[in-house]
Amino acid sequence: EANELKLRPTTFTNDSCYLPPLRHPAVTGFPESPGGEVSQYLIHGGKTPNNELSQKLYVMSYVSAANKKSLLCCSEKELAGDIPEARYGHSMNVVHSRGKTAAVLFGGRSYIPLKQRTTEKWNSVADCQPFVYLIDLQFGCSTAYTIKEMQDGLSFHVSVSRNDTVYVIGGHILESNIRSPNIYKIKVDLPLGSPAISCTVLQSPLPVSSAIVTQTCPNEFLIVGGYESDSQKRMTCNKISIAEDAIDIQEMETPDWTGEVKQSKTWFGADVGHGVVLFGIPGDNKNHSSDSNFFFYILNLGGEEDLMQSCSQGSLEEQEDSMPLEDSEEFNFIGDGAFDENTYNEDDEEDESETGYWITCCVGCDLNVNTWVPYYSTELNKPAMIY
Repeated sequence: EANELKLRPTTFTNDSCYLPPLRHPAVTGFPESPGGEVSQYLIHGGKTPNNELSQKLYVMSYVSAANKKSLLCCSEKELAGDIPEARYGHSMNVVHSRGKTAAVLFGGRSYIPLKQRTTEKWNSVADCQPFVYLIDLQFGCSTAYTIKEMQDGLSFHVSVSRNDTVYVIGGHILESNIRSPNIYKIKVDLPLGSPAISCTVLQSPLPVSSAIVTQTCPNEFLIVGGYESDSQKRMTCNKISIAEDAIDIQEMETPDWTGEVKQSKTWFGADVGHGVVLFGIPGDNKNHSSDSNFFFYILNLGGEEDLMQSCSQGSLEEQEDSMPLEDSEEFNFIGDGAFDENTYNEDDEEDESETGYWITCCVGCDLNVNTWVPYYSTELNKPAMIY
């Protein structure tokens, strides 16, 4: 509204599990049928605020409430079998074959083995082994496959899928410090017996990492942003068309980037859906002074004309509305209520459960309230309440 980007708390159902803030997780939509509307989202891995890596798989879905706004429900999916190690910068896609559905997980980075970690190398990472994981979404069974065509670990790549095929495009290989010039076409067959996975290597015109992919129709995707090298952003956009058994990549007309975007050394963003991408740049790239830490832009490639809008976070004069939300404020767990930013509820003034962390102690607990430290560093701004 008026080119102003507003953030507000997200409302979760009361039976949702806790979803920590995660950086670079693998996220994919989960349609009920091929080409259908996305009804759920799968979230795997990522870095927590404590710089730890997650190996959990979360399922996010919409829940309709009578006469109220939709709520979100988050649940953790237990995995069994060949469980993927904790990682970030990887990909996950949903495939459909013979009436069955599965998730394909590939790539990413993890910390070096514990025995090799020293004080100086404690946060050193390496590309994960190039295994392809096939996850049964109904029972949570995970199976790792070794593909002879995939010899190198790969991270921050682009992946798109249609029906029973996943295309892995570009990505960064840490050991050789190059962007992959290949497209890995991974085909999944889900018969009544054991699944089968095959891979074909194609040449890619997109040796890019950390790009954003947005889908405009069931067989068409757009690739925006990313990096061609460690110091060079990728300013062109591409359209990917997937036919029955082929992929076609064409360069699109370059968007009318602003001077600030062109001069920025880094950028980041995410898919909003239907050809729309939200991305941001650090505020210090602006030539004029500003109160915001980051500047956000909305790039709409799904319409007849490309449109890029600049969004502000608001000024510091309205700190209550514009300051970044804390961990506990982003995920607001309530049972029957719905969020309405224009409605004041006097009961909230005395409801401390919305402003702090309640902890139930066991019998004989000797926890010192004065020295207790929250698990996540982002929780330090919230009081701990123990009963």
